[in-house]
Amino acid sequence: MSAAPERSSLLATLGVQIDPALLELALTHRSYAYEHGGVPTNERLEFLGDSILGQAVTVMLYREYPLLDEGDLAKRRASLVSSVALAGIARGIGLGDYVRLGRGEILTGGRDKSSILADTVEALIGAVYLDSGGETATALVMRLIEPLLRDPGHFGVSMDPKTSLQEAAARLGSGAPVYSIAESGPDHSKVFIATVTVGVVTAVGEGTSKKHAEMAAALDAWTRLSTP
Repeated sequence: MSAAPERSSLLATLGVQIDPALLELALTHRSYAYEHGGVPTNERLEFLGDSILGQAVTVMLYREYPLLDEGDLAKRRASLVSSVALAGIARGIGLGDYVRLGRGEILTGGRDKSSILADTVEALIGAVYLDSGGETATALVMRLIEPLLRDPGHFGVSMDPKTSLQEAAARLGSGAPVYSIAESGPDHSKVFIATVTVGVVTAVGEGTSKKHAEMAAALDAWTRLSTP
């Protein structure tokens, strides 16, 4: 197994400094904690970072799009803070190489799982907030989402990913997307897992409803089809 790259490279990519102990915490997935005696995980930082991310994106959209109504602003915010969008950002900076995962999670492709990558991005935002304050954390959020804002097709795809995927599949001659749904958890807290296959591309998405799971899977598949 190859050694993880130096974390200084990650900090340079992010353009921030984080206390080493706090950075280690932000990169620690629960699978690693389970295999190493229950050390603290990044889940509390993820909770904090999710709130900071949402606020920063909301304020930015309110200021930058004065003519959009509440509904359109909400759709754009959802497209920027979705797990698929955050996972794409994480892949762009090679974040998966730095995450502390348990061996079992590594063997099942955890370094490229959208849910793990998205959660780690949020944890890093939370860590930056604790280490350097709200202004620095907000600036980090803006840098991270900048590629999405510069992509003229991002909002349309994110708002209707199933249609966008179907159109992309037709252009590529890949055949119609095929979806399947699985579910887990108790009745009061079910998680739906959608798998979509388009040609040789297979993507997975999670959500609290079948619709949301299929949308997440479709957006991930569209992103993979559209990446050179």
